[in-house]
Amino acid sequence: MKPGFIAYLAAIALLVSLIAASGASPAIADSGVTRQVALAGTGSPVAGESSSDGNINPDLEFPAQEEEASPAAFNGTIDRSLSRGSGNGIVPATAKKAKSNPTVDVSFEGLNHYQQRYSRGGNQFSVEPPDQGMCVGNGYVVEAVNDVMNVFNFSGSSVLSDNTSTNIVAGSPRNVNHAVDLNSFYGYAPAINRTTLVRAQFVTDPSCYYDAQTQRFYLVALTLETFPNGAFTHVNHLDVAVSQSSNPASMWNIYRVDVTNDGTNAGGSNPCPCLGDYPHIGADANGFYVTTNSYPWCCDGFDGAQIYAFSKRQLASGASSVRVTHIDTFGTVNVPTGETPSTNQPGFTVWPAQSPGTTSYELGANGTEYFLSSNAADESTHPVAGTGGNYVSSQIVAWALTNTASLDSATPSLALSNTVLGVSQYAFPGKADQPGSGSAPTTSSPQGYCLNDETTVTVFSTAPGCWRGLVSPAAHARGPEVIAKLDANDTRMQQVTFANGKIWGALDTAVSFDTNPAHNKAGVAWYIVKPDVSTGSIAAKVALEGTNGVPGKNIIYPAIGVTASGRGVVAVTLVGPSDFPSAAYAAIDAQAGMGDVNIVAPGAATDDGFTNYRQQLNPGASLRPRWGDYGSAAVDGNSIWIASEYIAHACNYTDWGGPFFADGTGDNLLERRTDPAPAPRWQTGQPASASSPRNPQPREREGDHRKVVPFFLSRLVGDVHARQSRDRGTHPAP
Repeated sequence: MKPGFIAYLAAIALLVSLIAASGASPAIADSGVTRQVALAGTGSPVAGESSSDGNINPDLEFPAQEEEASPAAFNGTIDRSLSRGSGNGIVPATAKKAKSNPTVDVSFEGLNHYQQRYSRGGNQFSVEPPDQGMCVGNGYVVEAVNDVMNVFNFSGSSVLSDNTSTNIVAGSPRNVNHAVDLNSFYGYAPAINRTTLVRAQFVTDPSCYYDAQTQRFYLVALTLETFPNGAFTHVNHLDVAVSQSSNPASMWNIYRVDVTNDGTNAGGSNPCPCLGDYPHIGADANGFYVTTNSYPWCCDGFDGAQIYAFSKRQLASGASSVRVTHIDTFGTVNVPTGETPSTNQPGFTVWPAQSPGTTSYELGANGTEYFLSSNAADESTHPVAGTGGNYVSSQIVAWALTNTASLDSATPSLALSNTVLGVSQYAFPGKADQPGSGSAPTTSSPQGYCLNDETTVTVFSTAPGCWRGLVSPAAHARGPEVIAKLDANDTRMQQVTFANGKIWGALDTAVSFDTNPAHNKAGVAWYIVKPDVSTGSIAAKVALEGTNGVPGKNIIYPAIGVTASGRGVVAVTLVGPSDFPSAAYAAIDAQAGMGDVNIVAPGAATDDGFTNYRQQLNPGASLRPRWGDYGSAAVDGNSIWIASEYIAHACNYTDWGGPFFADGTGDNLLERRTDPAPAPRWQTGQPASASSPRNPQPREREGDHRKVVPFFLSRLVGDVHARQSRDRGTHPAP
C-alpha cells in the first residue's frame, strides 16, 4: 500500500503481544555508507513570527483531497490464537490475566486540534490523522503531533511560555495552552501565511524518544520542501532535533538529513527522487536510529526501507557535524517477491526498537539494535509494480544491526542481518465500523450532515445549503454522504520495544470469530521474539505470539510499552457498531500474553473528519477515513505512558455551525475571503499530466473544520505503574 495523506484526532489506551520461530539462515546486508551531516542550527519550542492573523479562505480550508484505493478486506478467516514457539498449533484466545495489572491513577489533557489549528496565529492547516509522537523522561512529557507540540510536567501543566497575548487569530488572542507549531520549532516559516497564501515546508510524521543514558530528548519529523503555491519540489529530509540538556523546554540542536535520493530503483523503473515516508526511531547503548519507507515520486513502486544510524553520544554532544550511516534494505529478505523476475523482498516499515531505562540494551556482538517488520504488503511482495499482492502472510522478519559500538569511531563498521520467522496468519483488515456506518449522518455527525444539508442558509451564500461553506457545487454533485468506517491501517509493524531480553511488537490484522468472513473485525497480532546475536548475526525464535480481537468490535493501531522487568501494556482504539471510537488497553507479559481489553475512556460520538466524505476528495479518489497513523508508548521507570486516538466529545448541529449559520451565534474563527485558492497541497512540481495517480504522498491530509481534539494523558498504576496518554478527540466542526 502506497503512502497516502493523513487526517487528525487522538486518544490513548493499552494492549498485549506474542511470537513463533524459524530456523532459516540469516540474510546479511552490506554495512552501509557513512556521510557527514552538519549542524543546521538550533531551535526551541517557541512560536515563530507571523505576519497574518489567521483569516480563513473556505476554498483553501477545504481543498479537494487525493487518495489511493485501499486493498479489499481479507475474505477468509484469521483465528484468534495464543501460541508458544513454532511447534504449537492454534488454540482459542483465553484472555488470561497478565502479571501486570495497570490501573488509571491520574489524568490530564494534552494537545488538542484547536491548539494545532490555531497555533502561530492560525497560520496552520488541519491535518488527519495526528501521528502521535510522545516521549517521557526527567519529569517531562513531550508530545508532538501533526503539526504542533507541547511540553508538560507530570501534573499536566504546560511548562512552555504562555503565548496567548501574541497568538492573534481573526483579530482576537487565542489560548492554545502554550502549544507551538512544528514549523516554528524546526525554524521554518508558517505552514501557510493566510494573508499572502504562501506555503512553507510541510512537516509530518513526528516521533519522539527520551534517552535515559544520554539524558536527551530526540524529536524527528519528515520535512518536504515546497514551492510558494504548496506544490512539492520533491526534496525531502529528516529533521533530527536533539535537546541540549535534559530540559526539553529549552534549546535543541537540529540536523537535517537529505533522503531525496535514498532508495533502490526497483526493477529499473522506479528511480528516485524518493519520498522518505513514515520515519520511526529507536536506540541502543551506542546509537540512535531512524528508519523510513522509500517511495519514488514518479511511479507506483517501492524502493525499500532505509536505515539511518547515528552515534547517540555525538548527537547528544551537539557536535558541529555528525556521522550518519545509511543502509538500504532492498533485496535483503530471503523471501521471493511475487513478481517476474522474482527477487528477494525488501524490508518494509523496519521499525527500530526502543529500550527502557539504561540497562535493557543488547550488548552482544559489540552492541546491537533490533528491529521488526512484516511482509504482507505490496511493498514487500510486489515492489516493482507496487500492486498485485494478496495482503496475507504467516511471516515476520527480525533484524539486528550489530557492532554499533563502532558508531563512536571515525569509521563505523556495522552489520545488518535478518531472519524470517513463521507466525500465525495475519491479513489486511477491513475498515473499522462505528455506530451508524453506512447510514446518512444525523445532526450528531454535523459535518457529514452539513454536506447533505440542502436547506440551511449560511454566511457563505444567500442560497440555501450548508454544504456551500465546505465544498464546490461540482464536489457536492458526487451525492449524499454516509457515516464512514475508519481506516484500520494495513499490516505494517507498529511500535517495537526491546525489554527483558525480548523484542516486542504488534500489527493490525483481520480477526475472525466464526467461519463467515463477513463477520471479520480489525484486531491485533502481537509478537514476543527471543533474539540471539552470539554468532555476530541474528538468530531468533518466537517466544509467544497471539491474535487478539473483541467480538463485534474493532481494536486498531496498537502501541506496546514494556518495562525492563517485562511487564507491559498496548494502546489501541476500540470502535464498533455500538462503540464510538474509544481509548482502550490490555496488559501484556511473556507468560500469559495479552489480557482482556478494557475501555479506559469511552467515545462520545462518531468520527466526522473531512477524510470521511467523498465530497471532500478529488474526483475519482477512493475513500479512506484517516485514523492513526500510529500511537505511542513511552516507558519511564516502572511507569508507562501510552497514546492512541478516540472521540471524547459530541457536538450538536447548532453549536457546530455557530455564527456561520444565518442568525447563529458563537465563536467566529472562519472569516470568508475572496482570494483564489492556490494549488492543492497534494500537487507536485510536475504538470498534472505527468503525475502518476498513485504518486507517493505524505500520509497527512490537509483541510480544515473547527474541532477540539484534546489528547488526554493518564497515569496507570499497578504492578506496571503504567501512565496512559489518551487523545480526547471531539466532533469536528466546520
